[in-house]
Amino acid sequence: MKKSEKITIIIISVLIIAAIVTGIVFAVIGIVKSNTPKKKPVATITVKNFGTMTVELYPDVAPDTVANFITLANRGFYNGLKFHRIIKDFMIQGGDKSGNGSGSPSLSDLEDELTKEEQAANRQLTDDYSIKGEFIANGFEKNTLKIEKGVIAMARSDYSSLNQTEAGYNSAGSQFFIMTGDEYSSLNGLYSGFGKLTEGYDVLESIASVPVTTASTDNNDSSSSNQEVSTPVDPPIIESITVETYGVDYGKPTTLEPFNYYNYIMSQYSGSSTISE
Repeated sequence: MKKSEKITIIIISVLIIAAIVTGIVFAVIGIVKSNTPKKKPVATITVKNFGTMTVELYPDVAPDTVANFITLANRGFYNGLKFHRIIKDFMIQGGDKSGNGSGSPSLSDLEDELTKEEQAANRQLTDDYSIKGEFIANGFEKNTLKIEKGVIAMARSDYSSLNQTEAGYNSAGSQFFIMTGDEYSSLNGLYSGFGKLTEGYDVLESIASVPVTTASTDNNDSSSSNQEVSTPVDPPIIESITVETYGVDYGKPTTLEPFNYYNYIMSQYSGSSTISE
């Protein structure tokens, strides 16, 4: 065998061995990566004059809810909004752009910033939306997160008195609440819990302790016995909410057309079959 042929054989052998070793290395790396749990997304909630709360989110428990919260937060939706409803030893609630609990997010809030011209060309983006309730009572079996102190969950409406229970289950949009009390097991399976505080319980307690009064009414009768004493005299302001996703794209939520209470009531008088749900 000629010397050149020997050299060629040696080179080929080295290349084959190198390829095998490289393949083994990549295989090991792949196995390690597949067995390494992904970091859960972490939300940082900064509240003016109160401090910061850190919340670990659970996309494996409530994937669409987490996607919705991340999308809104990282587009600045929550910045400047209030905690408009506070009940000590129960929960603090915020995330409503109307500031009083009556507002809903719009489809445009899920998009990158649009110019007025772009919004005019996409008028459907001004429509409100809601998301499916990811909890057991709504057929979402894998969310077994207990609604206990420190848990963050989506606020929603209750239309059961109108025989529209499912509409209430699927009415969450942007409003969320953080539990400050533990004695509310009756909420388990009825609300989309999607994360829990890891830091900032002192901030949570401080917010929960602000002075509250009854909500204002059209007739200015704030003494009504059936009014909830939960409206902060000086509502805490959310300076910002941002979510660190560690490079994972959780996508956008699947949206629903929300139940239209006004249309429903009018339909009961008119007999119209056109009801927005």
